[in-house]
Amino acid sequence: MGLTATSNEARKRTAKSKVMRTAPDRDLRRELALAKKAARAAGEILRGHWRRGGYQIGSKGRDNPVTQADLEADRAIKTLLREPFPDYGWLSEETVDNDSRLACRRVWIVDPLDGTKEFIQGVPEFCVAIALIEDGVPILGVTYNPIKREMYSAARGMGCHLNSKRVRVTRTRTLKGATVLASRSETARGEWQVFRGIMKVSPTGSVAYKLALVAAGKGDATFTRSPKSEWDIASGAALVIEAGGTITDIRGRELRFNQRNVKLEGLIADNTLLHPALMKVAPHPKRKSP
Repeated sequence: MGLTATSNEARKRTAKSKVMRTAPDRDLRRELALAKKAARAAGEILRGHWRRGGYQIGSKGRDNPVTQADLEADRAIKTLLREPFPDYGWLSEETVDNDSRLACRRVWIVDPLDGTKEFIQGVPEFCVAIALIEDGVPILGVTYNPIKREMYSAARGMGCHLNSKRVRVTRTRTLKGATVLASRSETARGEWQVFRGIMKVSPTGSVAYKLALVAAGKGDATFTRSPKSEWDIASGAALVIEAGGTITDIRGRELRFNQRNVKLEGLIADNTLLHPALMKVAPHPKRKSP
């Protein structure tokens, strides 16, 4: 899964990024159906809290809130996915990590509420994110926006779908004509100002939701230089790849999941056509002259 700015390496990595673009893996039909069911169940919990308000809000650290809704949604997903697949590992933002997952070939990676800040602020750009990893590679992804009722789903060789419609990445070829989805927090801090005029910057909600929008052709690309956790990215990585796109870390390196250290060094996700150009500007933004 990856491209570099050099043409030869780009071709090699593009071929590698097609690991999921193979014959449909019918063995994943049960996992996909249950992942979608779990996402809907969690989504109902989130939608109820979002509409009623009054939920408890805690903190897991600086600028990292957690709500009662996060925890309830996590329990709902775990109930539906763990028992049918006892040999699969488990990694979730809201579950205490266990090194036993490192010995598992397949691992569920879950974020029951990606975009907690948007959820608290009443911005309907948060989602449930569920991925299945095999040998470090995402082979299934489900991202569900419960407010907009958008179910993004993909499994190895089955393509990417938004609800029942097959979707693909865009065909935009130049950064000047590209819409790049940006972090609302990063935009508010002025970190994207250097890219104005280079591309169209569109502040958007959670990381997983931005990746789903890119996979569905609702944006051309997204990137961040900030470290992200595996659960932020895994479901979206599956979607982007099955939709014909490319996703790497901010340096253009292949992403591997179910690692001991779950932090990843940023990301670039796009329609593949834009990846070489983004590799030139995303890691080191062009500075404006004083």
